[in-house]
Amino acid sequence: MKKSDSEPAGSTLTVEHLTKAIKNSIDKQGMPEEEARAMAQHVMNFFGYSERIIDNVLEPEDRDAFYMLEDAGILVTEREETTLYDGREWRIHYWMFRKDRIHELISGRSRGIVGEGELSSVYDEIPDDIWTRE
Repeated sequence: MKKSDSEPAGSTLTVEHLTKAIKNSIDKQGMPEEEARAMAQHVMNFFGYSERIIDNVLEPEDRDAFYMLEDAGILVTEREETTLYDGREWRIHYWMFRKDRIHELISGRSRGIVGEGELSSVYDEIPDDIWTRE
């Protein structure tokens, strides 16, 4: 892996970084590259060059995708509270990238990610004679 492909934690996040993180996190059988890239581009279009976006700009379908990425650890929410002039509390919700988690997913250091040829199964640890009936 090239150094520039593995540095999202401290650098600018690219569509390629996000595509690889999505591909490695969503589906262990492998999400198609085109689908992961489309999702990455869609999400990046909301962020642009910003580190965080306000939740109000999202449509319900977009928010569903953001929740899916939050479950994967790629996005995180943040809430800010402020008091209005009339004394009411106002909450603003934001979405932000978890660059540390994205870096883990890109480098393959995430739990549950196995390399090619290293497929494992819970059944591998069960003795063969457990399946025979008497």
